[in-house]
Amino acid sequence: MNIPVIDFSLYNLGENSVLDEHLVDLGRQLKSSFTEIGFVYLKNTGITPEEVEQVMDISKTFFLQPVELKFPFRSKTFSNCRYHGWISSETESLNPDRPGDLKEAFNVETFCNDIVSTQHLQSHRKLSLRVLRVMAIGLGLEPEVFLHAHRHIGGEKNRTTLRSLYYPPVNSELVKEGQLRCGEHSDYGSITLVFQGQIGGLQVLSPSGEYIPAPCIPGTVLINIADLMQRWTSDHFISAIHRVLLPPAGDSNTRQSLAFFVAPDDDYLITCCDGSTKYPAVTAGDYLNYRINDLLGKK
Repeated sequence: MNIPVIDFSLYNLGENSVLDEHLVDLGRQLKSSFTEIGFVYLKNTGITPEEVEQVMDISKTFFLQPVELKFPFRSKTFSNCRYHGWISSETESLNPDRPGDLKEAFNVETFCNDIVSTQHLQSHRKLSLRVLRVMAIGLGLEPEVFLHAHRHIGGEKNRTTLRSLYYPPVNSELVKEGQLRCGEHSDYGSITLVFQGQIGGLQVLSPSGEYIPAPCIPGTVLINIADLMQRWTSDHFISAIHRVLLPPAGDSNTRQSLAFFVAPDDDYLITCCDGSTKYPAVTAGDYLNYRINDLLGKK
C-alpha cells in the first residue's frame, strides 16, 4: 500500500471562486484516502517549495545555536502562550514506552503577541480550511460544517500550532534501547499538514498492521487525520499511528519538517457528525488538555 498523491490544483490558494459542485470528485478522492489509510499527499496546493525551504533555513539557524542561547526561548517561558517555544531533544516521548525522542522542536502558537503573522502561517491556515471544506463535501455533509469549528485559528480561543522539527545527527553508540527519532503516536486535533525536508524516516501504520514509508515528495504537503476528526466522523476517517525511525548506523544526516497541527476552537462541542452516539460529546479544549497532559505526565 502506498499513500496516494492527489492533485489539488482545482482548489489551490490561487483559486478564489470554486463552486462546491466542482469539488465533489476531489472530495471523493480525499474520502477514499482518509478512510483507507488516514494520510494523503497533495500537490499543486499553492504553497511553494521555496517558501517551505525558507522557513526551514531560518529554523535550522536557531536549532544549530548552542543550548545556552536556545534556553531562554524554551517552552512555557512565554507568559501569554501555553506551549510556544523551544523543546530540547529527549524531552518528549510520544510513545511513553520508549526513551525520549531524538528531536528538537519549536512551537509557534499563532496567537502569541510576540509572533508576527507571516505569509507562511496564513498560507497554512487557508489551505487547512480548504481541505476541511473538501473533506465535508466528500462525506456528503454541509460544506461549512467543519469550518464552523475553526473560526478562531490564529486567536486565543484556538490551539492550532505550527511546529518546526529538527532531528539532529544520531550517534548510534549512544542511542538508548528502543529509542527513535519520534515514537509511535497519533495526532490530537483535526488534521495535520506536514512539509518534509529531503531526509526520510517517517512511517505510517497501515490498516493491515504494517508500517509503510511516507517519503518526501518534492512540491507536496502530507496531510493526515488526527484523533478528534476520527472521533468527529465516527471512525470513518482514520487517525493513523506514525513514527520517525533512526537513520542507518553511520548516517549523519539531519532531518527537518514543518507540521501545522490544526485544532477546532477550544469551546466547540465535538459530536459525531453522523448523528450517532458512538463517542460522547466533548469540547475541543477539554480533549486537547487531556491529551497534552497525558503526554506531559500530568494525568
